[in-house]
Amino acid sequence: MKYFIDQLQQKIEAKNSRICVGLDPHLELIPGNILAPELLADLESNQKEISAAVLKFNRNLIDAVADMTAVVKPQMAFYEKLGVPGMECLWQTIAYAKTKDLIVLLDGKRNDIGSTAGAYAEAYLENKKTEVDSITINPYLGSDGILPFLRNKERGAFALLRTSNPSAGDLQDLKLDDGRTVYQAVGDFLQEVGRDYVGESGYSNLAAVVGATYPEELKEIRAQLDTVFFLIPGFGAQGGGAADIKAGFDEDGRGAVVNSSRGINFAYRKEEYSHFGSENYAKAARAAAEKMKKEINDIL
Repeated sequence: MKYFIDQLQQKIEAKNSRICVGLDPHLELIPGNILAPELLADLESNQKEISAAVLKFNRNLIDAVADMTAVVKPQMAFYEKLGVPGMECLWQTIAYAKTKDLIVLLDGKRNDIGSTAGAYAEAYLENKKTEVDSITINPYLGSDGILPFLRNKERGAFALLRTSNPSAGDLQDLKLDDGRTVYQAVGDFLQEVGRDYVGESGYSNLAAVVGATYPEELKEIRAQLDTVFFLIPGFGAQGGGAADIKAGFDEDGRGAVVNSSRGINFAYRKEEYSHFGSENYAKAARAAAEKMKKEINDIL
């Protein structure tokens, strides 16, 4: 049985790519030749038609980037808001990604304990029909909310550690009595909980989300946590650049993937790629992914 994290690291090395492509279908940004704008006037009545358009949009994106990324990350919220058709679209998107031999990281931020956490794990990580490889979770309920997601060693979990949003410091920067910040304490906790799930790669199936928008802290956390693999969001649309994420990798250029969602999904809207036009959004996405891959590899 190969650990999830070893499967991920192996695919990263095979493609020499450390990018993660988020699949975040902001409906108002999807080209009109895929999703008719008038459908958006009544989401509830048009859920089925909109979901079909999103699926087409996603499949074209996956086709465009599958050979240059190891992992895709659908964000559940964009599918949940479309009701049952939206969730069907999510599962079909996941299934299509798996036909392209991609790792699927489901961004659902599950947050519960005991049997309920176990039910989430069963639904997303132990269901052969969904084929999800990993899921994001909130670690703030303690090990009771983490261990159920680790019971299948071929699957993994990414726990929120130092997030990329502007208000992250409201709680994560608070100081504890021992002088550590909350996020530093959570990092120590995640490394300890994950020690029993370390694979041949030297990293654990219990990974962490550490944003690119705080590069000095990213460097500090990487030095602190030698067995914790990172998902680094915040690249591109949120302001993080290639130089900001370098410190998130180990000395061999391993131990992390960098996510971009809007920057790749909707690259056709950028002046740099506007020559592709909205009808060739997938080609623009591929060009943006290729540039991101090169920028990251170059700084490593």
